[in-house]
Amino acid sequence: MRIPRPKILSLPFLDDIEEKGVVKASTDLADDVVKRVTAGLNISDVRSVLRGDPPARPNPRLTPHADGFWFHIRPGYYSKLQDGLYPTFRLGWLATFFFAWEILTGIYLMIFYTPSPIVAYENMLNILSNVPFGRFMRDTHKLGGELMVLVVAFHMVRTYITGSYKRPRQFTWATGGLLLIFTLFVSFFGYLLPWDQLSLWAITIGTSAAEATPFIGREAELLLLGGTEANFLLRSYLYHVILIPIILIVLLAVHYYKVIIHGNSLPPEAEDVGVDTARKVPMNVRTYFMPKMLTRELVYVAALTLILLAASAFTFGYHAPLEPHADQLVTPLHTTSPWYFLWVQGLMKLGDKLVFGIIIPFIIVFGLLVAWPYMEVGRNRRYGARRIGLSIAAASVILAAILTYMGTHWFGVETSPDQEAVAVLLPQTRPGPLRLADWDDIPLGTYAASKWEGAPTPTTTKLLKTFHRELDNARDNPIYGDVGGFMIVEDWQTDLKKITLSVAWVNQETGAPGEFSEVFYFHRNSDYGQGE
Repeated sequence: MRIPRPKILSLPFLDDIEEKGVVKASTDLADDVVKRVTAGLNISDVRSVLRGDPPARPNPRLTPHADGFWFHIRPGYYSKLQDGLYPTFRLGWLATFFFAWEILTGIYLMIFYTPSPIVAYENMLNILSNVPFGRFMRDTHKLGGELMVLVVAFHMVRTYITGSYKRPRQFTWATGGLLLIFTLFVSFFGYLLPWDQLSLWAITIGTSAAEATPFIGREAELLLLGGTEANFLLRSYLYHVILIPIILIVLLAVHYYKVIIHGNSLPPEAEDVGVDTARKVPMNVRTYFMPKMLTRELVYVAALTLILLAASAFTFGYHAPLEPHADQLVTPLHTTSPWYFLWVQGLMKLGDKLVFGIIIPFIIVFGLLVAWPYMEVGRNRRYGARRIGLSIAAASVILAAILTYMGTHWFGVETSPDQEAVAVLLPQTRPGPLRLADWDDIPLGTYAASKWEGAPTPTTTKLLKTFHRELDNARDNPIYGDVGGFMIVEDWQTDLKKITLSVAWVNQETGAPGEFSEVFYFHRNSDYGQGE
């Protein structure tokens, strides 16, 4: 006779074992756990999803979209016309992935960073040298941020070209435009946190535009800078890690909600303006999120993660730059804003910074990126019926490329060719060829750049050849006559060489001689020497 177990020790699983046996009770328990985790799918359903089997009726794969936390913002099914990459190219999903990647890698970097001009740069050096996986995480964070800007921009271009911004998706486009704007700004403020020369002069250029804002220019500058370097760096940090990410999360939630309400747009030739065919998909043309869409997105995530890790893991891969410490007394040649704001810098070269730095960018950003679908009321999404709209898109891309080029130092910036030639070998904002050269392979002596072929060592030959090539720009200038470059290497102290780069010429207009030189003290065990 079996003695009943006291109720105080009664557990559902033990009761199931008594009633069903160990195997059946364990199977049911595992099935229940999987069903809770997946918000409705048991082990058999998960297995059928992975095998790609047709869904049962009623379809249990729709349950996670109604009851689950993660899938409720994703449609349960799509039209078969969206089964491939076209027309969305999955760019919205890729942008979301990069945003999540930036949050994860950024949290790791936050642990070792202090937003103070006194220690911020030292923190960066510590991350690069002492923190486990510090340089690796910084490289992937920087690369992910750059790619996020590109993907969000491409997503907007794709949406415009396919006419997916038209009714009833105008507000979806507007939230996407705001997402692009705040993506640019979160990248910009992250650009400033290392507190190197790049950071200092990027914010100098940025605040010059903010100061030109009519009526509130001074207040805008104070809001951005806070009056001091300490306040500015702290504010940039808070903007980058708290304020703008919160705004992005809210906008992303609204954006995804509107996508669910109206569905992903079909190809232009398959959907008329104002007809919500992407949401009301007939049964015979449906393809479900599971398994096709889910498995493909997981593959995209795995591939992108591999690319990001591989691009930063190898010595020949991408490495986030770190310039010398911020110094207001040193103005490097060719100071520019981040590449995604070069078009604004190019505009500012055309005239008044109020008009070209504030008014025109404001019209472009909010006119095209936010308000455009409410102004453009064409009733057709088909490519052939939108020649004017597509021409505007092509012209905008070409204009953006031209303005970006104008924002670089190659346009509208006059510098002395002699200083340019020296800066190529000994730049102020990065190690450069001379600092990276082999200390032992630069013997003592005086060498003329024009005689680089007779240099005694391979390293000296390479440096002099570069020097001579850069001096060709000075020879093309009508002011410079008899221009020549020299590299003088002296034994200064033990394990210390003094290297002088000198350019001499005769002014053809006045006949007066001219000379420019830069001195570099090269230590045998320097951080940059020996190719380190």
